[in-house]
Amino acid sequence: MVESLAGNVPLLLLVAGLVLMVLEAVSPGAHLIVIGVALVGAGLLGVLFSPFANVLVLALLTLLIGAAAAYVYREFDFYGGKGTARTTDSDSLAGVTGYVTETVTTRSGEVKLEEGGFAPYYSARTTDGRIEEGSEIIVIDPGGGNVLTVESLDAIGEDEIDRALARDQAETEAAAEADAASVADTETDDEPADDAAVDPNDTEPETETETER
Repeated sequence: MVESLAGNVPLLLLVAGLVLMVLEAVSPGAHLIVIGVALVGAGLLGVLFSPFANVLVLALLTLLIGAAAAYVYREFDFYGGKGTARTTDSDSLAGVTGYVTETVTTRSGEVKLEEGGFAPYYSARTTDGRIEEGSEIIVIDPGGGNVLTVESLDAIGEDEIDRALARDQAETEAAAEADAASVADTETDDEPADDAAVDPNDTEPETETETER
């Protein structure tokens, strides 16, 4: 089969283009779609029309179709974000939301992302516990686009609420302690002095000497 492909350039281009497109679908972010479309287009024309089977003609067709594919890739927004890449880079998956299609545990699981490119289904793991099928998730660590680390949106929401409640409770306790300290200081200032002034007329008479007796 390899020899037949080597002797048939249009078929070789067609197969190579299809392989690149599959790779782009499996691992989005490599931007192989333009090259894949160019090779598939040139190879298909070469297979269907024998005059185009010449190597030079195929090379020219590849360049022309590639330029057209690049133009469409840039000008028409198929995946959102005018003027941005149309496939999803693995690093950009951080923070993307989706839902669980297969229960996610620390060892297995699958999710579908809302912005996952051509293939929105990804293998996923959780750092702790399990996330049931149908639960909404958010990507914590893209993991290079191969295995995602995800967390349940419900769990994250509960953590935020708990932190907010703890913060409010701490502020309330601090305010109560400040009020108590202020009241204690006020009571201390209102107390009378313990030591009264000594009247000089109240001094006791001196003890009589033996001569006066």
